[in-house]
Amino acid sequence: MNAVIDPIDLSERLRPRILPRPRDAALYARAQREGLSELQARVLAGRLAGFTGEIAPLVSPSLRHLAHPEQLADGRRAAERIAKAVIDGEHIGILTDYDVDGITSHVVIRRTLVELFGVPEAKLHSLIGHRIHDGYGISLPLVERTLALSPRPSLVITADCGSSDEPRIARLAAQGIDVVVSDHHALPVEGPPPSAHACVNPTRDDCAYPDPTIAGCMVAWLVMSLARGVLIEWGVLPQATPKLSPWLSYVALGTVADCVSLGGSPANRAVVTHGLALINRMEAACWRAMAERLGADSVPFDAETLGFQMGPRINARSRLDDPYAALHFMLAEQDHVASRYLDVLDQDNQSRKAIEADMAEEARALALPALAADEPAVVVFLENGHPGVQGIVASRLVQAYGRPALVLTPAAAPGMLTGSGRSIEGLHLRDALQRTYALAPEALPRFGGHRGAAGVGVPAERLAVFKAAFLQAVGEQLGGAALYPKILTDGELGAQQLSLATLDELQALGPYGREFEAPLFQGDFVVEALRPVGGDGIHLMLELSAGAVSHRAIWFRALTPGEMPAFGVGDRLRCAYKLNRNRWRGRESLQLMVEHAEPIQ
Repeated sequence: MNAVIDPIDLSERLRPRILPRPRDAALYARAQREGLSELQARVLAGRLAGFTGEIAPLVSPSLRHLAHPEQLADGRRAAERIAKAVIDGEHIGILTDYDVDGITSHVVIRRTLVELFGVPEAKLHSLIGHRIHDGYGISLPLVERTLALSPRPSLVITADCGSSDEPRIARLAAQGIDVVVSDHHALPVEGPPPSAHACVNPTRDDCAYPDPTIAGCMVAWLVMSLARGVLIEWGVLPQATPKLSPWLSYVALGTVADCVSLGGSPANRAVVTHGLALINRMEAACWRAMAERLGADSVPFDAETLGFQMGPRINARSRLDDPYAALHFMLAEQDHVASRYLDVLDQDNQSRKAIEADMAEEARALALPALAADEPAVVVFLENGHPGVQGIVASRLVQAYGRPALVLTPAAAPGMLTGSGRSIEGLHLRDALQRTYALAPEALPRFGGHRGAAGVGVPAERLAVFKAAFLQAVGEQLGGAALYPKILTDGELGAQQLSLATLDELQALGPYGREFEAPLFQGDFVVEALRPVGGDGIHLMLELSAGAVSHRAIWFRALTPGEMPAFGVGDRLRCAYKLNRNRWRGRESLQLMVEHAEPIQ
């Protein structure tokens, strides 16, 4: 551990740095040779360092680049068991996680069984855990609820969970219930759960599917597509049975909201692109209700709409209450029904924001000792924190301090804590937790997740032991790298490039998301005008000039209530900003979205 530093040094070390992204020179040159513009090549080469695959499937996403689901280990076995349940008229449980990935998986499985396979609604059981009372995955309370059903399902299909739930799967199996796991989270070192009838997970060591980064909803979609093929092959369904392509609208939402990679993954880029095209047809009530709520200028939806508008509303319900309202919203057939459930999601989202603000403030105060000691990660325990907002608060700490963060709160089980973590580039969080478990197994009885996000269960009395082991594991991976908030940009734009045409050029490379972040640029501007806006005056509206041209800009959450900016009219600012299309009453204009700004002395 490094020596404790003084507050002045701490403040300097926590100052965000605007830095150009490292650029893969070989990919930059190759992209231009293959027809991309200089700017597009710059964006690509700044996100896909070391990428040697084909560029075309990434920049021209298409469903033809999807691998056949037969390549999924246990895929055929899972599909045949589902097909048998359909043929024999079995009762089927659909058990999914409570977040957006889980809810969209649930919709895919349920709509396929009912609308394509003809399973009566009465023979389906929706099993979604309550985040607070049940916990993540195939929890024991959810198992007991399943066993109490009458009639009891003889098959349970999971999605977005199950890979690490062998004890609970074994209990279901002992009661005569087959469990087909479909999931995308990293498996435990022991491998797939042996008591599961099948475990379909592209991260399995023995899985030939070429893309392990797909979301849980995509795994569920592939499994159900394979089940359709089996039912046709067995002569149960006609050859003309519709494919599952329309459900890719849900897969797009789940993929974006679950923050899986949109970088070097042709599959993820294809399903998000195709799914957005389906969503923007506005054929489902949930999309129409959201478009009406956001206003006419929000259409067409893009990946940012899914990630920052729809995703948080659905997640908020599962964070604060039970998630069935989110499921009913997604499945609503009539606009007024979807709108009514959206009201519930909106109310929860507002409550979530208030809780998040309080927890983030407390977490920042508790993080100061770790920052002063230059620890490689921030681990905070919020004694009165809400477990449903841990992950969001952890994300805020990562953004503020440029290091991994883990936020813990009391769990429903006495003597236990539950926590959510978020990572930074260069740290595989799930691997760090695996190493933590190896160092102190008694301090980490339960964990799961992937590279960027993970969850833990920690005995309260072992918190100090867990923290020490986790910091050691993170430190081993990061190897003493300097940690501070980084704002990575794609360099500067010329004055003539500040235009809607440039924005069109950039949007042609979409969709943007995790590991393929939206383009961010840096530049120096003169402040021509500024004024606080918003109900609490925390946003800043600006007029910024570069050369002879002035541009409207907005900087969200630039101020604390009652605060004035540290600069004024006539000052020069160095800004990190995005290009944005401002729509107002049918007219479009360029707007700069400021992410960070600092006065130039």
